[in-house]
Amino acid sequence: MTALVIARRFNGPADSANGGYACGTFAERASGAHGPAVAVTLLEPPPLDTPLGFDPGERRSRVRQHDRLIATVTAAARRPPALPPTSSPAVAAAEADFRGAAGHPFRSCFVCGVDRTPGDGLCLTPGRIPGAGPSVACRWTVEESVCDEGGEALPPILWAVLDCPGGWTADPAREPMVLSRMSTWIDARPRCGDRCVVSARQLRRDGRTATNISALHTEDGRLLASATAVWTAVRRPEGNPQ
Repeated sequence: MTALVIARRFNGPADSANGGYACGTFAERASGAHGPAVAVTLLEPPPLDTPLGFDPGERRSRVRQHDRLIATVTAAARRPPALPPTSSPAVAAAEADFRGAAGHPFRSCFVCGVDRTPGDGLCLTPGRIPGAGPSVACRWTVEESVCDEGGEALPPILWAVLDCPGGWTADPAREPMVLSRMSTWIDARPRCGDRCVVSARQLRRDGRTATNISALHTEDGRLLASATAVWTAVRRPEGNPQ
């Protein structure tokens, strides 16, 4: 069993990791056992600044905090069709509709938190695409602190970017949701300074759970990565405004 730690910078809720970043971290560790395309299921909120044990398995790997099972990792099922690129005018209109300023359930989230600043968080602002139903989009410019020594965005960062917009396909101010399960397919990693567009669409809602797909494109429409995710509704964090 080997250890890994998720730094506090990469939180989602204030006291646990951003779900996409955690999934990407676990997926990167599991690639040797299950290949580059995996499905990560989160069973408990992944803790921050805490050593976690990674136990690789032939069919299923496990992430634990002592005897507490945090997540499992398996090979992913077949890749779903990716979302098409979003036009520049539609992205601009979507960002103008971002509703995080009032009622954001996780204001310090590394990816979309409104209390983060550029260079600290990613500051994504996904809003509804006009006339596209439960679909959102926003821009993302890759900055140096989330890249490796070769200048490419780190894989867990791409998982995180593909994660949070899915939560905004619903109404997180009224009904917060957290990531339960995610699979990501990375075709190419953007480089520091690249300008990208991330989009997400809710496919279905069943009780407290929602299934989303998301995609990351270059500014000129080339697909970089895509994901599918299951989200689960939770109680609003105490102290957050309605």
